[in-house]
Amino acid sequence: MNNISNPSAGRMPAQQWSTRLAFVLVAAGAAVGLGNIWKFPYIAGENGGGAFVLVYLACIAVLGLPLLMAEVLIGRRGQQNPVNSMAALAQEAGASPLWKNVGRLGVLTGFLLLSFYVVVAGWALAYIPLTASGVFAQLQPAEIGQQFDAHLHNPWVLIGWGTLVLVLTLGIVGRGVRSGLEKAANLLMPLLFLFLVILVGFAASSGHFAQAAAFMFSPDFSKLSASGILLALGHAFFTLSIGGGAMMVYGSYLPKSVSIVRTSILIAILDTAAALLAGMAIFPIVFAHGLEPAGGPGLIFVTLPIAFGQMPFGTLFGTLFFVMLSVAALTSAFSLIEPAIAWLTEKRGMSRLKACLLGGGGIWLLSLGTVFSFNIGADWTLAGKTFFEALDYLTSGWMLPLGALCMALFTAWVMKPEHTAEELGARKGVLRIWLRLMRYLVPVIILVIFLQAVGVIAL
Repeated sequence: MNNISNPSAGRMPAQQWSTRLAFVLVAAGAAVGLGNIWKFPYIAGENGGGAFVLVYLACIAVLGLPLLMAEVLIGRRGQQNPVNSMAALAQEAGASPLWKNVGRLGVLTGFLLLSFYVVVAGWALAYIPLTASGVFAQLQPAEIGQQFDAHLHNPWVLIGWGTLVLVLTLGIVGRGVRSGLEKAANLLMPLLFLFLVILVGFAASSGHFAQAAAFMFSPDFSKLSASGILLALGHAFFTLSIGGGAMMVYGSYLPKSVSIVRTSILIAILDTAAALLAGMAIFPIVFAHGLEPAGGPGLIFVTLPIAFGQMPFGTLFGTLFFVMLSVAALTSAFSLIEPAIAWLTEKRGMSRLKACLLGGGGIWLLSLGTVFSFNIGADWTLAGKTFFEALDYLTSGWMLPLGALCMALFTAWVMKPEHTAEELGARKGVLRIWLRLMRYLVPVIILVIFLQAVGVIAL
């Protein structure tokens, strides 16, 4: 194949993953984050358990997996940062150079997401020494809720823990693809799943494992509303880290010999397994202590600490839980900043260290807005939203869906079918199904998610 038909022919990216497993672990780390361990259990609890889980699994197969394949495909064919990859592939397809703005949107989205993600991840990190101290065994349930409120209302505490998360993230990312991202994933992802399995085993000993399994896997569709179905669609979309440029830049480091289809399936399986294991680790503990599974965001930082404070070995396993939650948060944080770092090093010619310092400094300054949203700036609102709420709404409601929609349209309608077939390397039947999903069903689903998120559709 000559350089005209393939923009990456004749050039190799500066860095590549050493093995397929390395890519799977790093990409799974991007997907397995707070959304799996923190958000999935409580939204499943709020929407009837088993019925929600079943719809969620179907959504992963129909929406999440095809989009994941598309984003990795763009990155692998372009073999550059998201902006340059989109520009090169648009030129290859004879399309408008404006398509490179999709790459810019992805880089910016990851940057903005990380600015509030480090603050929330800091909550998990802060709860490791707090739980290890045994304080939850000494407090009444109401006092545990007050403890979390006090944490949120102290800006210096939030700044300190958020800064630590950012420093750890930059320390890993700054070491490069193989020495930093790959080595960290090789250590942290097996550790994450080991902790999950240990916690599930511990939860099974509580005597309420069968009740939790029935809650998670026995569907009762009478408890699932239209809004719950849409929530399952949205979570399947967001949980695989699609639309923020992460999978595109990780795909740019993927050797040509590795199958995008097989690795994407493995990533989706690991991501889904983490969410289900988290549910089976959390709900037996919740049921054993007569607590509410639909506990909202406070399920992790209030409901579970109440349970850990009441159970034998609760301090040990509670500490282990928050270590696991922090590991999940860190592996996702790496992926949110990597697109910006790749763009700064490739486009601006910066060293990786300088790019990390510049990007990290900007993220830290922006994170202060999220910190103050919970305390001294709680009354500073825009259209009724705090800075944190507005930033979350902008990225989750607008930027991620628009980025994913543009990638779906680009791979399905703009790129030449022979080029997507070459990258995916799958059987004709698989390619035909993927192309039809990406051309028709996936864009419609994303559009519905987007319209609901911005308030056009109310359910």
